[in-house]
Amino acid sequence: MPSVDAVAVQRMTSTLFIERSLRSPSSTRFWGLLVLASVIASAGVVGDSTATVIGAMIVAPLMTPILGSALALVLADRPQVVRCALLVLGGALAVVAIGMLLGWIVSPPDAFASNSQVSSRISPRLIDLLAALATGTVGAFALVRADISDTLPGVAIAISLVPPLAVTGLLITVGRYHDASESALLFGTNVAAIVATGTVVFLVYGIRAAAQESGLSVGQFHGWTLVAVATVVLLIAVPLTTGTVTVARDRSLAADARPVAEKWAATGKWQIASVEARNGIIVIGVLGLPPQPAPTELRAALDRNGMAGADLELHLVGGRTHWCPADTDTCTVRDAERS
Repeated sequence: MPSVDAVAVQRMTSTLFIERSLRSPSSTRFWGLLVLASVIASAGVVGDSTATVIGAMIVAPLMTPILGSALALVLADRPQVVRCALLVLGGALAVVAIGMLLGWIVSPPDAFASNSQVSSRISPRLIDLLAALATGTVGAFALVRADISDTLPGVAIAISLVPPLAVTGLLITVGRYHDASESALLFGTNVAAIVATGTVVFLVYGIRAAAQESGLSVGQFHGWTLVAVATVVLLIAVPLTTGTVTVARDRSLAADARPVAEKWAATGKWQIASVEARNGIIVIGVLGLPPQPAPTELRAALDRNGMAGADLELHLVGGRTHWCPADTDTCTVRDAERS
């Protein structure tokens, strides 16, 4: 069985356990980098810039207290478990707050409806949990093995932590509360996966024995700890399974709606910018010059093609939005501009 020595355990604890004093080097580094990563991530999401968001992933320090929680669980160090958990929670709330602040300043007229950075983080699926488990395993393995620590930047990019929280804050400001909860679920999925895989990897590498040799305080490890961690992962998997089914249904709905929307737009020489479905709601973005085709005609066309049960949200250039509920032949205008 693989194992680590006392020197490696000392290195890991000094890396993962952030000091209590807010003025300590590890604490100032954590909070300073977290604030900067939050601003970068929020700006990247607002600007729909993948490169900027990736930069925020690399800078973000949230992986430290999350893996610290796993290490503290293995060492049965309750005070450190609580401290790491509070750091994760406090850090997450700080990122959401910064996202909300930027959202109040620069939220777009379409409420991020056409933003690819947002849309990619509001439909978590089981595949996201699988990817998070694999990435969390690599992260813990890289921490144990100093000779492969150069993989950690890749781990930070693969398991997104700060961007989903920034998206949560931004969506709260525009009233998209359901989607905000979905991006928060993605963050929770990643956290649960990191803690679960980190706990297993640290146990396999004999961290407890090495910690005792190095003189660290090690409590009694109970099997219920593993049961609790596994239970959290299974509970996370339930909404992700629902999300997987919903995403599959929405993709089918969007595929059916696109040709109908394109035929409707062609009558007024308009262009369809985007067609997607969110939780059974067809969302279409349209570009063109006045006069615009009648939204009620699109509603009727969708009904004729077997989509009468789906609500329609039609975003037009200039920030105007038409809402056409299912099973009706009328549409209302919503002004997405904020006063």
